[in-house]
Amino acid sequence: MAFLEIKNIKITGIAACVPKHIQDNRELKLLGNPDDITQFIATTGIAQRHTVENDHFCTSDLCFEAAEKLISKLGWDKKEIDCLIFVSQTPDFILPATSCILQERLGLTNDCFAMDISLGCSGWVYGLSTISSLLSTGNLKKGLLLVGDTVTVTKSPQDKSTYPLFGDAGTATALEFSDGAVGLKFQFGTDGKGADSIIIRDGGFRNVFSPESLIVKEREPGIFRNNLQSYLNGTNVFIFGITRAPKSVKLLLEKFNLTNNEIDFFVFHQANRLMNEKIRTKLKIEPEKVPYSLEEFGNTSSASIPLTIATRLNDQLKIGKHQLVGCAFGVGLSWGSVAFETENLVCPELIQI
Repeated sequence: MAFLEIKNIKITGIAACVPKHIQDNRELKLLGNPDDITQFIATTGIAQRHTVENDHFCTSDLCFEAAEKLISKLGWDKKEIDCLIFVSQTPDFILPATSCILQERLGLTNDCFAMDISLGCSGWVYGLSTISSLLSTGNLKKGLLLVGDTVTVTKSPQDKSTYPLFGDAGTATALEFSDGAVGLKFQFGTDGKGADSIIIRDGGFRNVFSPESLIVKEREPGIFRNNLQSYLNGTNVFIFGITRAPKSVKLLLEKFNLTNNEIDFFVFHQANRLMNEKIRTKLKIEPEKVPYSLEEFGNTSSASIPLTIATRLNDQLKIGKHQLVGCAFGVGLSWGSVAFETENLVCPELIQI
């Protein structure tokens, strides 16, 4: 079993940034007639999404704004930031690493450790484990975890199985070495047999870009996309989510002798409301402990957990100590759960650009 416990680390702040542009699913003809739209929103919980459509923003732009705001609110000296990790599946370029670009753009020193991680929905949890490990010895003191995706650029506007579900966001999480801090506890898993369940088939080095990559074809009745746009097997992903996510949380709690009653909030990857409610019910968690940001932002891939914390729990977490569990699951197929404590967490207001 892939369990980790990383001590002497505290999360000191979380910030989020989204595009100003809003795509309203209540006006989306792709979904069909008004009754179809009502049913879609009731099932998925997604009424609107913030998207980079026509704004030419990259994920790094959103993460940059979140990081600048968070650094300012924390009062950090940028010279003291020792590491930066960027987690996304929508980087600026194939190369160089976007983390290097962000290091320079944020004005961090040349002594800063910078690295990209290519992960989707589970990315924030995996990123937390990586940056916490770097900080845990005390040789590095402060770090920024920048996590987000502009996944809407990979969706076909003629594909009702993906296009209405996703939004764009970038987040920044600040972590510090703190001797004696309880730290973070993790459980992870991977099932590469399900890799084809969420996939963009062309554009990498297995299937390089060609003129045929741009040809839009009808893949299923009424669903059109090309091979540079993402495919989602909704049935497979749904079964995966309601099976793996609750098991991961149960394993985490059992391993580290935690109970539901000790946890103030469970923050799940914002996949869709029907899936998440089944997960919540399986775990016997009270509704008031499970915040949602789906209605306003949709599924924002790797950004969904920190975005939900920053926009739905910011007032509660600003004062006092709280115990949280985050659980993320999706593309890969990959999943991870994390238990952590916050104390007087710095959560700036949501940024929109």
